[in-house]
Amino acid sequence: MIRLERLTEGHADALLAFERANREWFARSVPDRGDAYFAGFAARHQALLAEQSAGTCHFHVVLDERDELVGRVNLVDVADGAAELGYRVGENATGRGVATAAVAQVCRLAATAYGLRTLDAVAALDNAASRAVLARSGFTAVADVTVNGRPAVRYRLPLETS
Repeated sequence: MIRLERLTEGHADALLAFERANREWFARSVPDRGDAYFAGFAARHQALLAEQSAGTCHFHVVLDERDELVGRVNLVDVADGAAELGYRVGENATGRGVATAAVAQVCRLAATAYGLRTLDAVAALDNAASRAVLARSGFTAVADVTVNGRPAVRYRLPLETS
């Protein structure tokens, strides 16, 4: 069982440790964040919190049953009832349904707490796990795109608001 928490200043140390521990793992499927990301992490974290306060993004950490940070799931570029979904799960949490559960939870939040009507997401063609999470979550492919020089697919999910 996992739960999402909205990103706070108190998550900074655990989030940095998570990103460092999984840097090589993530670099296998997405572009590496680079050394500057880690060197400037404190300022970057504050910038994310400012974006969240402004309502242009909604950042979340994914916690497991032991309250360990095992992933993150974000809604960015919030505008006109839509946002872009992004997520990453640490290597030790893969294969347990963590990403699917986190995406399901953030989709519910998007529709209810954040009042969004549509989510988009992009997954590289060679990232079968991420594409499977999106498919299981009800996203449908809407366009072929290129991201960082890699072929990818843009997905879309209309949200049901209640």
